[in-house]
Amino acid sequence: MASSSKDDLHSAIGLAELPKSGNEYASHGEFSRDMDKGIDTSVNVYGVEEGRHVNVKEEDLEPVVVVQGAEEIVTEIIDPRDDPDQPVLTLRFWFLGTGLACFGAVLAEIYYWKPQGATVSALFQLIIAYIMGKILERLPSHGKWRHVNPGPFNIKEHAAIVIYASTASIIAEAVSVVAILNLYYGLDLNPGIAIIQTWAAQCIGYAICGVLQSSLIYPTYALWPATIPTISLLQSMHFGGLLNKKKMKFFWIVFTAIFFWEIIPSWMFPLLTAVSIVCLVDNGRHTFVRNLFGAGSSNEGLGFFSFGFDWILITQAYPLYWPLQTQVSAWIGMLLCYIIATGAYYSDVGQGKSNGLPFMSTSLFTSNGTKYDQTKILDSNYGLNHTAYQEYGRPYYTSTYQMSLTTHNLSCGAAVTHVILWHYKDIIAGWAGIRRGNKDLDIDDVHYQKMKAYKVVPQWVYGCLFLVSMAIAMGTAYFGGRTTIPAWSILLFSFIGYFFAIILGFLKAVTGFDTSINGIIQIIAAFIHPGKPLANLYASLYGYYAPLQTLYMLSDQKLGQYAKVPPRVTFVAQLAGTFVGATLNYVLYKSIVSQNREALLDPLGTREWSGWQVQGTNSKAVTFGALGQEMYLAGKPYWFIPAALGIGVVLPIPFWLMHRKFPNQRVWSYLNIPIITNYAGWLAYSVNGMWWPGAIIGFASQYWARKYRPRWFIKYNYLLSAALDGGTQVIYFILNFAIFGAASASVTFPYWWGNPDPSLLGADRCMAPG
Repeated sequence: MASSSKDDLHSAIGLAELPKSGNEYASHGEFSRDMDKGIDTSVNVYGVEEGRHVNVKEEDLEPVVVVQGAEEIVTEIIDPRDDPDQPVLTLRFWFLGTGLACFGAVLAEIYYWKPQGATVSALFQLIIAYIMGKILERLPSHGKWRHVNPGPFNIKEHAAIVIYASTASIIAEAVSVVAILNLYYGLDLNPGIAIIQTWAAQCIGYAICGVLQSSLIYPTYALWPATIPTISLLQSMHFGGLLNKKKMKFFWIVFTAIFFWEIIPSWMFPLLTAVSIVCLVDNGRHTFVRNLFGAGSSNEGLGFFSFGFDWILITQAYPLYWPLQTQVSAWIGMLLCYIIATGAYYSDVGQGKSNGLPFMSTSLFTSNGTKYDQTKILDSNYGLNHTAYQEYGRPYYTSTYQMSLTTHNLSCGAAVTHVILWHYKDIIAGWAGIRRGNKDLDIDDVHYQKMKAYKVVPQWVYGCLFLVSMAIAMGTAYFGGRTTIPAWSILLFSFIGYFFAIILGFLKAVTGFDTSINGIIQIIAAFIHPGKPLANLYASLYGYYAPLQTLYMLSDQKLGQYAKVPPRVTFVAQLAGTFVGATLNYVLYKSIVSQNREALLDPLGTREWSGWQVQGTNSKAVTFGALGQEMYLAGKPYWFIPAALGIGVVLPIPFWLMHRKFPNQRVWSYLNIPIITNYAGWLAYSVNGMWWPGAIIGFASQYWARKYRPRWFIKYNYLLSAALDGGTQVIYFILNFAIFGAASASVTFPYWWGNPDPSLLGADRCMAPG
């Protein structure tokens, strides 16, 4: 496959060319890797004048490399070694993988209904798997016991368990659709139909992976930044030697510290989730202060200069592993969001302020600020009743959510153009790989070259998976004599989703970022199925959420390549995780909704439970699906939201042209328009106390440490991310079941200055949301 030049690759990956560090190590010396010890040793002493005799620690003999782009990451941070004889699909794999898959699926469903929008980290499962795997390897390994314990717990077995468990821990959006039917339409889908429909929606997305591997897994530029902490920790655990012992000691110290720390901001001292000096001074007196500076409670405010000390929130900014360009573009977008959201509300865009709507919410409201009852405008078949609509009136979005939808559509349009302009050569080369069945490709990547020793999953397997999944999806679209979406429409939107999987895949693989293309899917569905919110909802499922599963699967397959897990083993692990995860997602959704229904339907939610994600999805399904022609056509109230798609398409073009004209001026390639526009509407919901500390940590990691402390960066940066994520995930799981009401009644910590009564003040002592 043809590859980009190094400068173009640095521009695409989001790492600016960095000057060499002030020492001499950065550009001199040769090194060899001690494969047995797993440490780097140098053949000469760096930075020491000739003739001097000094005592140098073994790890200080490593050459210092300033990590600038994907090439340095995959060679300096990720070890390419492989042992083809290591067993993978062992009984130990199935036992630990299934247990952790169940564990992760339950936790993911809990997180989905939380105001923080947290997700399950693969690092959490990796840590538990390692502990359990090392325990099981102590069992006897002779005679019949060899089937239970085939030998030392190895990195491939470990990585396959993580892939199995993390696949199950990705929330199945089809279950969210089932939840919307239950919460907003009073439809309770048959459990069997709901579960197999969920399997089908995810597997349609997986089937697309087969044709994207040569573009989005094998090449070096397809870095998938989110996998770097995982593979860094895996290799530290399994590749021995003095250096890795020190790295694991570092890991466990950080893990333990964050484990105990998280109890404080999560439960005892919630003010620490969003410390705002302005809010503390104001003490809940002014709505403007809450709207701009508040960030401690669900849908409270934008969090301007709010500093959180809760890693479960901060990690959502991905500060330790997102490339610098991705983070800088996100920071620029959020600075714009403060201006856009505040300006939109106080200038009364869409009558959000004059109608008495909340400052922030993803729900629908009436003209007097009460919650919009969508059942009053729908007929018995859940289509639009025009007469009832005229009598009841149209729904309203909050001003901030209007801006959020607009900027997300700008991002969606910009993403299409950005990928075509910056990656058209890679896309063409990827198609050439498809014609060869992803075999014997000319790709100069050290990890791909190692993986050529293993058989790939044949293309016909992906094809069969697509056909079977499509048949199930079409069949489950008809239940109880009711049609949610025609069968032909499922096929149509699946193909549309495939196109966008390519677009989002390149963005995610190169920058670590992906944007929502749900807006364009819903606009298309609004014209194909006018007046039908359920059809619009299902169009989103197969046109957006299914290809989103493609990205998750590709990311895990990239982890498999880094860990040298045979492709067929990765495929088996992912399918197993899908079936386990979808089933448990459904079971837990029933429990959570039954126990917390009122909180989930509340437009603002509570500190512990919130339905903001399903509220947003349902709101768009109603407005686009039932009321698309009444609300989004030219001259209608929200015409500017779909119009943003067309504007977004042209936004990256001037930057690309300037980059072509002035290739040495890196600013034109450094600004990523899809990311900037996406984050320009990012703060209009949920909680927002994490972004300022995230920016500081991101700058310290991806600029200062990478440039001025390259040795520390290579050894510890991604390990630090793994330790922080792992420790918070473990304690957060315990807290949710023991204290936050996931299994029984919640236990509220006594109210005090650092834990104010939510009916009086927000967690940061700003005025309570309302």
